[in-house]
Amino acid sequence: MASSSGPALNKELQCSICLEVFTDPVTTPCGHNFCRCCLIKCWTDTQTCFCPLCKEKFRRRPDLKINTTLREVAQHFKEKLNLEEPEVFCDVCDEKKQTAVKTCLMCQSSYCNYHLEPHLRVPRLKKHKLITAVENLEDYICQKHERPLELYCRDDQTCVCLSCAEGEHKTHNTVPIEEESQEKKNQLVQTQTDVHQMIQDRMKKIQEIKHSVEMRKRNTEEEKSSSVELFTDLIRSIEKCQSELMEMMEEQQKAAEKQAEDLIKELEQEITELKRRNTEIEQLSHTDDHLHLIQMNSSLYSRPNTKNWTEIRIDSDVNVKSVLAQLKEQLDGTLNERLSQIGLKFVQKFAVDVTLDPDTANLSLILSDDGKQVSYGDVKQDVPENPKRFEDNSYVLAKQGFSSGRFYYEVQVKGKTGWTLGVAKESVNRKGKIKLSPRFGVWTVILRNENEYLACGHPSVSLFLREKPEKVGVFVNYEEGLVSFYDVESRSHIYSFTGQTFTEKLYPCLSPGRNDKGKLSNPLIITPLMD
Repeated sequence: MASSSGPALNKELQCSICLEVFTDPVTTPCGHNFCRCCLIKCWTDTQTCFCPLCKEKFRRRPDLKINTTLREVAQHFKEKLNLEEPEVFCDVCDEKKQTAVKTCLMCQSSYCNYHLEPHLRVPRLKKHKLITAVENLEDYICQKHERPLELYCRDDQTCVCLSCAEGEHKTHNTVPIEEESQEKKNQLVQTQTDVHQMIQDRMKKIQEIKHSVEMRKRNTEEEKSSSVELFTDLIRSIEKCQSELMEMMEEQQKAAEKQAEDLIKELEQEITELKRRNTEIEQLSHTDDHLHLIQMNSSLYSRPNTKNWTEIRIDSDVNVKSVLAQLKEQLDGTLNERLSQIGLKFVQKFAVDVTLDPDTANLSLILSDDGKQVSYGDVKQDVPENPKRFEDNSYVLAKQGFSSGRFYYEVQVKGKTGWTLGVAKESVNRKGKIKLSPRFGVWTVILRNENEYLACGHPSVSLFLREKPEKVGVFVNYEEGLVSFYDVESRSHIYSFTGQTFTEKLYPCLSPGRNDKGKLSNPLIITPLMD
């Protein structure tokens, strides 16, 4: 192995083909790194391209782009290795000075191999303390007592000699310098482990951000295509709205890509700094210069204080509904209807399988065996008590709760003169009367008195629908604080709660209403989406 691949070489900076520090490193689709020239040579005169390390085959030859961050770290490492240590000469040689190999702290002299021989043979000299030859010998000798610094005072965090330990440091906690050095090395190992994990986390975050941007770009293209379809059959004034929508979506995409570019740049800078620090730690952890190890900058022994990237992410979805809402007032009734159809088609992509939870059902409610239907019974059910069960209101929650993302479900309400649909937070009151309002953790739309529709809030909002819904869709965007209701059959929007703040799990919430002389006997039915 060449000199550039000394024992301190970090394996992450070593090409597994030439076993040298990377030169123009490139990354394969499977995530492994190689020198560009090594990989090209490996693939010369072969029909199939594969990873030399894990043997994964690639259907076509990858486009090899130089990993600039890894190249900079490797270059920095090479420069570190090429720094020559100052040469120390033997203090005993008369004529041509030979290079010293050891320094005796008792004799306070450095010796070449020849003049070191008495220290290895004479019993009295064999007791002397030898270290790797150093030029700055005064740093290893107590300036007050002119004795070797052999102990470390943990109280004062300084190196001391035996005379110091018997004097002003007599009552202090002192340990052999080798013991403290080993402690520092242990700290370095832990710090190195932490730094390595931080590097891996940031590299993973880069891949996550790139994937999010790619997903967003794909979704943007899909929604642009749908929007073009929407505007093709409308009059000239609507075409202007189309242009505005396209421009707005492009600006959002560019803003997302710029945000991702800035985040990736910041992550790569952190990775470069962390790998530089990791290289220094790697070199330091192999030294037997105990004093030098102890007197190093204390920041090397602790986890670097860097940015917490856990919650930072790029939204890969395109929020078409918020864009369309800005244009809604400019469009006539026909366009509004078309937009509602597009909006319903969009939210239906987030459909989830909802099953009702019998442990939450009021005693007057009857659930089907499959948990997909609920109706009001004339006789209370004989079921065990449960702290999750609604006592004073005829409600039932789903088994599935959601604390992030988006979800959508549909309920058949055909033939009913009253019902309640929506979502409720996990801590909603189960044992007393429920106030149907977002202030109390419930977001619902209700039908009462056969044709009176209300969005329950503070105050409630009367809804005037052109048609009586037979199937209602409920959509939630947790992060945006949005709860929307749709008439599925007419593909029209009913109502939306916007600007809400969710802090706990949300559960689909249903009530079939009381039996009004048989008028409400039809069940509410959770229906699967039709393909």
